[in-house]
Amino acid sequence: MKLVTGLLAAVLLLAGVGVSQAVVRIADDRGGRIGTYVDKYQGLRTSGETVIIDGLCASACTIVLGAVPHDRICVTSHANLGFHAAWDFGANGRAITNPEATQMLYSMYPPPVRRWIAARGGLTHRMLFLRGKQLQAMYRPCYLDAQASSNKPASR
Repeated sequence: MKLVTGLLAAVLLLAGVGVSQAVVRIADDRGGRIGTYVDKYQGLRTSGETVIIDGLCASACTIVLGAVPHDRICVTSHANLGFHAAWDFGANGRAITNPEATQMLYSMYPPPVRRWIAARGGLTHRMLFLRGKQLQAMYRPCYLDAQASSNKPASR
């Protein structure tokens, strides 16, 4: 039993997550309304929880990059961030880019992410995906995703 406990403690230390620290895992989040995510992530920022990005985090979900401190975010090999311009529904029901909201969204991202987006033409209606080695060069890797539940704090 001591061997198992010691091994678990070593894995937790290597992953950069303390035994008593709660974790939030983002795995399949396609985004939504910007305001909803700003509120959600402000709460996450003040909670002190670590965020594991372990799958798709697209659209408004990517606000997590600006709301949660860089040292509390890690990415797995499955992490995939999707960026695009903010939009509203027009009078005829079609999506219309909202330049003010797009600029606000862009300004929330950390400088390395903004540079990456700018190098690819900026935020437009087209989805830009940041993943793999490019993403892992910006955020630390994480290996401990078994304790996190999808988009919810782990039990304490």
